[in-house]
Amino acid sequence: MKRARRTKIVATLGPASDTPEMIAKLFQAGADVFRINMSHLQREKLPEKIEVIRTIEREAKRPIGILVDLQGPKLRVGAFAETGVELVQGQSFVFDSDPTPGDSNRVYLPHPEILTALEVGHEVLVDDGKLRMHVTEVSEGRAVTRVDVAGRISNRKGVSLPHTVLPLPAMTEKDRADLEAGLNAGADWIAVSFVQRPEDVAEVKKVAAGRALVMAKIEKPQALARLDEIIEVSDGIMVARGDLGVEMPLEQVPGVQKRITRGARRLGKPVVVATQMLESMITAPVPTRAEVSDVATAVYEGADAVMLSAESAAGQYPVEAITTMSRIAEQVEKDALYWSILTAQRSSPEATASDAIAAAAHSIVDALGLRAIMAWTHSGSTVQRLARSRPNASVIALTPKRETARRLAIVWGTHPIVTKDASDVDDMAFRAAKFAVRERFAEIGDRVAVVAGVPFGIPGATNMIRIAFVTREHAERA
Repeated sequence: MKRARRTKIVATLGPASDTPEMIAKLFQAGADVFRINMSHLQREKLPEKIEVIRTIEREAKRPIGILVDLQGPKLRVGAFAETGVELVQGQSFVFDSDPTPGDSNRVYLPHPEILTALEVGHEVLVDDGKLRMHVTEVSEGRAVTRVDVAGRISNRKGVSLPHTVLPLPAMTEKDRADLEAGLNAGADWIAVSFVQRPEDVAEVKKVAAGRALVMAKIEKPQALARLDEIIEVSDGIMVARGDLGVEMPLEQVPGVQKRITRGARRLGKPVVVATQMLESMITAPVPTRAEVSDVATAVYEGADAVMLSAESAAGQYPVEAITTMSRIAEQVEKDALYWSILTAQRSSPEATASDAIAAAAHSIVDALGLRAIMAWTHSGSTVQRLARSRPNASVIALTPKRETARRLAIVWGTHPIVTKDASDVDDMAFRAAKFAVRERFAEIGDRVAVVAGVPFGIPGATNMIRIAFVTREHAERA
């Protein structure tokens, strides 16, 4: 199944996309990767959900990526004596370590690490920022705040702390159990929520031990202070704009999105732009003009993938949302301005063999007008280096490892194929040309660039590029 676009689509599964029939429809409509949010799925149901996707994968004979998104630490206030109270602007309100039900003056905060980390002047946001306060006084087990934006505060509402670096572990006990379940069930990517520092990602990678790749979700302002380090240690990055928009001024989020996207592209790490991309399609069959522009902006910026959350998980029009997102990406990629932007942002190759080969392949594509780069790969790193420079050609990843093909499903411009490894140079070129015809990336008389490493079967040995002519024999054997 050849997509007519290079930007990938991540679709979140949920009540609206719970059946095998609907998941199959979403894949046919254009979903390349399915996200499973562990905030809403019982751990015991995860293997069953993944097996449904694998069944669709086998029927379609196309690798499908699976992203398991860990919940992360959820910070919430305790309970109130009367379920909730109305706060008034300018009043004092206390967060403390007393588990007694709260009232109009105070409430229990069952996170002692927050009370320890808060400092005078720090902001405390409640209920996705609907209520805003700043700390005026701190003492052991107690923080006094003044209400800046008033409203109703009620049982178990979420707490956000945009200025506070919390000494929280990267994973809760629930996350650890969910991570192990995801790895055992065969997840391809693990998303880490509320990353603050590179150590948060490193901890998950240590547990994953190569069984899945790890994606850092950038949704806290604290992560921006160490963004380059986080991107360096991560296998991929997600721009989680929902929480970013709560914890920092909304007008700063677009600039942050561009900074994160370009930083990830510079280091050759897949980057996903997420949250509220087609939000109105939860209840409407068509998006707003602003939402179309939002998706287009992410595509113009060269994001590897754009993501649907509630639109595909709980919306009334999940298939239409994916179809719409796919059409937007296709249209942007036809625009000459799109390629001029990508070319202007192209990073210089690093002093490595794989980057040198990638740069050479890119030059060959431009000089000869090739439509495809056929890349033999084991780990997928060669393909990611090729995609990093955003060549004006599709990158067909030929790999003997099914897990590599699935992981590459999220990478820009990549069409993964599972096949046995090449036996020699002639076999490498012949089968590459054959697959180019079979997958409709080339026709008789076309040329394709073939990238590989010799000797074959050794990961990280990319050292060769060859131009192959597509002949009638290739078409007949396709």
